[in-house]
Amino acid sequence: MENKNMETTYNPKQVEDRLYDKWIEKGYFRPTVDEEKDPFTIVIPPPNVTGQLHMGHALDETLQDILIRFRRMQGYSTLWLPGTDHAGIATQIKVEEMLREQEGLTRYDLGREKFLERVWEWKNTYGNRITNQLKKLGSSCDWTRERFTMDEGCSDAVKEVFVNLYNKGLIYQGNRIINWCPSCITALSDAEVDHAEKAGHFWHVKYYVKDSEEFLTIATTRPETMLGDTAVAVHPEDDRYKHLIGKMVVLPLLNREIPVIGDEYVEKDFGTGALKITPAHDPNDFEIGVRHGLAQIKVLNDDATVNKQGGKYEGMDRYEARKAIVEDLEGLGFLVKIEDHAHNVGHCYRCSTVVEPITSKQWFVKMQPLAKEGVEVVKNGTIQFVPERFSKIYMNWMENVHDWCISRQLWWGHRIPAYYCENCQEVIVSKEEIQSCSKCNGSVKQDDDVLDTWFSSALWPFSTLGWPEQTEDLKYFYPTSVLVTGYDIIFFWVARMIFSGMEHMGEAPFKHVFIHGIVRDADGRKMSKSLGNGIDPLELIGQYGADALRFTLATGNAPGNDMRFHHEKVESSRNFTNKIWNASRFVRMNLTITENKLPDIEKLTAADKWIVSRYNTLVKEVTDNLEKFELGMAIQKLYEFIWDEFCDWYIEMVKPRLYDKDSVDNIQVQHVLTYVLSNTLKLLHPFMPFITEEVWQHLPHEGESIVIAPWPKYQEGHVFKEEEKQLSIIMKAIKSIRNLRAEMNVPPSKKAKVLIVTSNQNLFKKGIVYFEKMASAAQVIIQDTKQGIDDDAVSIVVEGAEIFIPLEELVDIGKEIERLQKEKAHLQSEKIRVEKKLSNQGFVAKAPANVVEQEKEKGLKYTDMLDKVEERLAALTKK
Repeated sequence: MENKNMETTYNPKQVEDRLYDKWIEKGYFRPTVDEEKDPFTIVIPPPNVTGQLHMGHALDETLQDILIRFRRMQGYSTLWLPGTDHAGIATQIKVEEMLREQEGLTRYDLGREKFLERVWEWKNTYGNRITNQLKKLGSSCDWTRERFTMDEGCSDAVKEVFVNLYNKGLIYQGNRIINWCPSCITALSDAEVDHAEKAGHFWHVKYYVKDSEEFLTIATTRPETMLGDTAVAVHPEDDRYKHLIGKMVVLPLLNREIPVIGDEYVEKDFGTGALKITPAHDPNDFEIGVRHGLAQIKVLNDDATVNKQGGKYEGMDRYEARKAIVEDLEGLGFLVKIEDHAHNVGHCYRCSTVVEPITSKQWFVKMQPLAKEGVEVVKNGTIQFVPERFSKIYMNWMENVHDWCISRQLWWGHRIPAYYCENCQEVIVSKEEIQSCSKCNGSVKQDDDVLDTWFSSALWPFSTLGWPEQTEDLKYFYPTSVLVTGYDIIFFWVARMIFSGMEHMGEAPFKHVFIHGIVRDADGRKMSKSLGNGIDPLELIGQYGADALRFTLATGNAPGNDMRFHHEKVESSRNFTNKIWNASRFVRMNLTITENKLPDIEKLTAADKWIVSRYNTLVKEVTDNLEKFELGMAIQKLYEFIWDEFCDWYIEMVKPRLYDKDSVDNIQVQHVLTYVLSNTLKLLHPFMPFITEEVWQHLPHEGESIVIAPWPKYQEGHVFKEEEKQLSIIMKAIKSIRNLRAEMNVPPSKKAKVLIVTSNQNLFKKGIVYFEKMASAAQVIIQDTKQGIDDDAVSIVVEGAEIFIPLEELVDIGKEIERLQKEKAHLQSEKIRVEKKLSNQGFVAKAPANVVEQEKEKGLKYTDMLDKVEERLAALTKK
């Protein structure tokens, strides 16, 4: 226990960095491989090296840290493994912008090798920024094990996986339709495309049959792609068109002859029933083209300008070409009509540019064989989603998954370990860098493309632990325990980690997937740069402290649900930290004891037993909530217990005993206060690590830090239901008196006699001291009849008693009648509600017996209270 006094006010700036540095120095976050302990592992969703801490990060890391700190105190060997992602597109764009703005250079001016040197320089300068910010939040990661997706070990794992999958035929190179971002100049996987509804048009165009006045009308939303048409398709059973199958039509503007084909993909009743087929620019057309052996004519360059296949439109941007093509179609009489049409359009997840479907030679992962095991481990419960509803989203995606395009036309990233012989065109895939062709000894050139960033992220749960080497960490800490992440990357990351773990480790990478929502602004909008509604967590930490921010993010957090962020919530959280500090400081100032132990249970007062029992229940409920990932419920219970029961009730109740330094009872209450406070701080520690450590160090304790202190355990011998019930009745009575006095505008300084009419005199005699201290009672008289009580005394009906306060000079009789009438109406309403419930045969038959019994007891209680209110009203209205 620290001997120095606690500061008058709590200042997070003077506490947080000091404590965090101490925790790091002591190695509290650094687990060991200990066969005597069970492991508990979380791998951090690696933030981009380009990133700065935002509210999404703050929520994600807070939830993970709560779970890690909880399990560490439970005695697990806990590893929270941190790291960052190389973020291929984002990082390359960032460095390219810097080169352009500062030096007027492009990456091509530098060349690949020099450019990559610049990216590494940038990473080494700025890459640790976000990890330092995570430390400000209090993240208890093992920083000695920090990883980077492009460090040597993770890179080795990437090459190992690529080569293994290639050798199994699960990675292949093919010319297929992919999503192409003309701004980032790279392919995108399906998961990297965001779809949004966009206003557009249907342009209806005539395609004339060769050497005939007959024509087919097709409708298109992208007229510029007609430059690459290689057929028109109709349903083979469509009586309108089947006579044209096998004939040729003339492509407007380019006058190229293309065939009419029959394919059952075409819906006879949709649109005109005739479909233009552009295999190089539409995924469905691509499949039709494969079935019919059609040519693939790509008409767009990588930057979405028209290429030489576009005739006079060559060099135009796709939208410029669209406008010109429509004008020419109209001028030449090919345009039939234009219809407004809203449709879903794919956008690049990174830059929001409209994605262009194009054919391109890319590398793909064959997903169907890998997805099977990924589906099975969720279906059989090996991996459980929290909340469970997200497993349906996962299953739907996995069961309908397409092959994964993994090549990206970038320089920054894991370069594809494929080599092409410049002599015999042999393709060699190798983990080791090769200099010559193994077949003809000719010179080789490595593939210029890099792998999708998510390819390396998919290996994160085991690559970070040393795989493909069979390290001690890998054997002990894999599989990990829980993955904490947002629902927005279930497809990007979660699914890929699951099938990668099954394929390469033969075991699921985690047991639970704890899904959280996103942090929205006060109006419910997603936080974004474009809206300017983002909130900097570091500013909030500087203003209110990390604990206040963490408490805010955890409060009201339900798995899978979005949350709205209000500054007022952080202020309330700061007020809670101040409440904890002030109450703890009061306790500390009144302590003379030096050890933390609970006195003989049998010698405790009713108030002591009440708080010990309530604390004991708190241990059980908070532990249960944390086990079930109900973090918001756990912190709400802690808040209510600390603020209401411990601070506002127990401390106030025991102040007379605490101030009487000469009594034996004084030492007893010190021990109870210390026991309950210090152990409640342990329960709170995962949520608010800094203030709990600082206060705990000032109290009598065992051990050197709350970080590694044992988690409290529920004790059957500390359940005192009778004392809980007694104190509950007394507290409700005191609240009722306080409320009544507030309604009457009676100041707390004005003392008044309190008369309690009850058949349970022993119970209320125990509360005399509390009525005097906490209900401004000048005198407390307990009797079993109303004898001697004036008719105009103000009354309150509580369970088991009527309380009277003679406030003749202070109360308006009319207002008292009005108050009693309101109370009568309320009690009548409650009584009717209970009677309806009990008259419902369905409820009585189906509800558990104890629930039915509880309702009956409520009915009797309301009847008794109503009788007393009516009796009181009758007495007052006689006057």
